Amino acid sequence: MSDSAGSPNIGPEKGADIAEQYKKDFWSEANLVFSQPHYRLEKAQRIVVGLAQGKECSLLDVGCGPATLMRLLPPNIHYYGVDLDTHGQAPNLMEADLLETPIGFNGKKFDIVLAQGFFEYVGNLQAQKFGEIADILSDNGNFIVSYWNYKHRNTQTFCAHSNIQPVGDFRKDLERYFNVDRFFPASYNWYHGSPSMRLNKAINMHVNVNIPFISPLLAVEYFFICSRRGPRAL
Repeated sequence: MSDSAGSPNIGPEKGADIAEQYKKDFWSEANLVFSQPHYRLEKAQRIVVGLAQGKECSLLDVGCGPATLMRLLPPNIHYYGVDLDTHGQAPNLMEADLLETPIGFNGKKFDIVLAQGFFEYVGNLQAQKFGEIADILSDNGNFIVSYWNYKHRNTQTFCAHSNIQPVGDFRKDLERYFNVDRFFPASYNWYHGSPSMRLNKAINMHVNVNIPFISPLLAVEYFFICSRRGPRAL
């Protein structure tokens, strides 16, 4: 980890360079850290299940890693995952370099698209990837995305992060492609990391509100729950 988030953005050229450095050789090993359920993934699962409301629906997990989320979902949610290395083969999993190829899965449309812990790594391709996701989202679908809070009181930036900006700027770009229906911190923590103590995790798992003055300082990252919008003004 490096304390490099003091500036609001690292610039498009540098961001692209960093993104290019971290390819399959890196992520094949790095994303094994997420082979077991972790806090943000468990909270994402709660959001997904709440949106599905028990109905049959399809979900694309963008940057799915070893597809850990698939094990946590009820059978009414039909899971698909795409990433550089999914650590397994199955008809509902696809390996692709999402910085080199469009986000999608064999031309399918999805009721829910989830991208948690993905957009910090896209370099200068953020707007392009938003557009690709908008194109595969069904008319009444939802896009769930997480993004790091680089204005946290104790900000530290992972060395592989290539897309660094204030969360407000991230939201403005997101709103060019989607309606932001809700947004709230994934968790609050004095230190810039997901909560690890049992009580802190349990409280944060159920807190889905913004708190004036407190959220910008202590929110580790944010979830945005989005829906489709009309033709976009680019």
